Order: sequence, then C-alpha cells, then structure tokens
Amino acid sequence: MNKCAVILAGGEGKRMGSEKPKTLCEVLGKPMLRWVIDAVKDAGIDDICIVKGYRAEYIDEYVETLPFSVKTVLQAERLGTGHAVMMARAFLEERGGSVVILGGDAPFVDADTIRDSLSQHIKTNSSATVISASVSDSTGYGRIVRNDDNSLKAIVEHKDADDEIKKIKEINSGAYWFETEDLLSVLDSITADNNAKEYYLPDALKLIIAKGKKAGAFVAKSADVALGANDPAQLEELNQIAIEKGYAKAE
Repeated sequence: MNKCAVILAGGEGKRMGSEKPKTLCEVLGKPMLRWVIDAVKDAGIDDICIVKGYRAEYIDEYVETLPFSVKTVLQAERLGTGHAVMMARAFLEERGGSVVILGGDAPFVDADTIRDSLSQHIKTNSSATVISASVSDSTGYGRIVRNDDNSLKAIVEHKDADDEIKKIKEINSGAYWFETEDLLSVLDSITADNNAKEYYLPDALKLIIAKGKKAGAFVAKSADVALGANDPAQLEELNQIAIEKGYAKAE
C-alpha cells in the first residue's frame, strides 16, 4: 500500500528568540524537524513532504544537507494546521494511499508509534486515526472522546470542554493518519469560523465522522509524543527529557 508523510514546519516560534523557524531549534544538537524525519524514515516511509512557512529559506538550506530527498511546499500565510495541509494538496493527490501528518516541533514521536498506529488504522478500516496520549494533567489539550465501540466520537478542545470532558486524560498529540482520498474529500470544507480565523486540521476528523466514515484513536506508549516547545525553557526541558530517557541522537 502507498504511504507518505506530511510534516508541518511553518511555525515562527517568536518566543524561541531565534531567527530560524521553530522546527530547526535543537534537541541534543539535532533540529526537532530531523527527529521527526528520522522517525518517519525509520518507520519505513520515504515519501516525505515538509510544509515550510516562516523563513522558509532556512528549511530549504537544511533539506539540502540531508542524505536523501524530501519535497517541500510553501505555506506563505500561516493560517493554521488545516491550511498547512491544504498547501500539500498536489503532493497528496499524486500519492493517494495513507498519509501520516506530524508536527515538526514534536521530536519524540517515534517509529514504533507511527508503525503501530498505521497497523490499527488499517485493521479497523478507519478513514482517520489520531495518535493520542494518556497524561496525568490534560489541561490545555484537546480531549479524545470515544464511542461505546471505542472508535473516535470527537476531539474536544479544552476551551470547549464541559466539566465531564475535562476529566478525560486521553489527549490529542497532534499527529494523525488519514486515508488520503477521505482527507482530500473534506479538506476544502474546513472553515476558519473561529476567533483566530485559522483552519484547524482536527476539523477534518469532524467532517469525516459527519460523513459516516470511521475514525479511531491510537494511544501511544509514551505521552512524550505530544511534547513540543514554544520557548527556550520548554526546549531545555525537552533536552533534559532526551538525556534522562536515553532518546537516541542522530548520527
């Protein structure tokens, strides 16, 4: 079966204090983006598209140093994760099959999680599968709400959650598998009808479910898959976690 990856790497990361895109900030001397690329490659996926945005030339320069080829597309305006995926439409139309969509600033997603979530995605005949994590403090995260058969009912953002849903400890990591055809069928229906005027990728799952298609959630073994960094202190935390847990550093 065809499988490919789209990695979202358009973020500016103002609070990082760097002129480079956030995804090029380093954990153990390696850009967060490379951690994600390595996980994708280790999972047996070689067809990769990076969505670049802020200071895209830095992404271009970095990609040229890689010992393999990846495609890049430009998100000239950063209008949300859904909008970023829209920029990769031509890439997706050419590939078909299944696509994993990952944030380039979540360095601890690993090959096993990518492979195992795809296995569940296929086994359950799902149109979409969100990679989730079980955390002790779910404050601020989108909650995974399941149906009685354990399939995905909804992802409810913290600000929209009632008291019962806020008790849920299973959260959206921001990584997803989609059947490409099903994703493309709803991509243009995502709207920016929210305060930020942005297009959010989780809305694609909502639209897929509304069409009667099946969606699921795969719980990663480690909640670290959901971790990212928005400022130097959080980046230092990621470095400490990588040291303490012995996460591998690339060659």
